[in-house]
Amino acid sequence: MDKLIIAIDGFSSTGKSTLAKLLAKELGYIHIDSGAMYRAITLYAIENGMFSDGKIIESELVPQLHFMDIHFELNTKNGKNEIFLNGENVEEKIRQMEVSSKVSLIAKIAEVRNYAVDLQRKMGEKKGIVMDGRDIGTTVFPNADLKIYLSASAEERAMRRYEELLKTEHPATYDEVFKNISERDLIDSTREISPLRKADDALIVENGNLSPQQTLQKVMKIIKELKNLN
Repeated sequence: MDKLIIAIDGFSSTGKSTLAKLLAKELGYIHIDSGAMYRAITLYAIENGMFSDGKIIESELVPQLHFMDIHFELNTKNGKNEIFLNGENVEEKIRQMEVSSKVSLIAKIAEVRNYAVDLQRKMGEKKGIVMDGRDIGTTVFPNADLKIYLSASAEERAMRRYEELLKTEHPATYDEVFKNISERDLIDSTREISPLRKADDALIVENGNLSPQQTLQKVMKIIKELKNLN
C-alpha cells in the first residue's frame, strides 16, 4: 500500500500532537503540527504588538503573513520535527499560556487560515505524513486516507495540559488552564471559518483514560486493518 495521509482532529489537549508524533515515528512518516503553525503566527503578532485590549489588529497582521517563514526542521537529538519562525526555533515559546490564550483569535481569521492551509497542503504533496489540528480531515485534506477524531472531556484535557505546564518555566493553575480550554473549545467550534467538527468519515477514538502508548496501539490497529483491506 502506498504511503498515507493521516489526519488527526480534535479539541485542544486531546493528545493530537503526541499521537501524531508517535505515529510518524512508528510509520517513518513526517509529522506536521498544524496547531504549532497557528501558534507561531500568534507569537509573531504578540511580539510585534499587534494586540490591543485583547483583540488582534487584523489590518496589521494580514499584510505580514506572506513575509513569515514558517517551517519544520528535524531535531536529530530528540527525533522531533520542531517549528521555526523566521529562522528561530520557537517550539518552546509557542507553548506559553499567553500564546494559548490568543491562538484561537488568530486561527479564526480567514486570511490566516487560507495562508496556513496552503502551506499545509504543500507539505503533504508527497504523502507519508501525519497532520493534526482542528480542520485537517474536513478542510485541509478532505480526501485523507485515514481520519481520526480524538475525544476526551474538558476536565481530562485540562489536567493533562496543567501537568505539562508544571514541567515548564511557565506553569499555570488548573483553573486557569480549564478556563483557557473551555474558551478555546467555544471559539474553535463556533467560528465561521472551518469550525472544528468531526468529518463524516472520521473514526472517533476516545482516549480520556488512555496513555499515549495505548492510544498509539489503538490507532496502529486501525491502520493495520486499513492496509489489510487494500
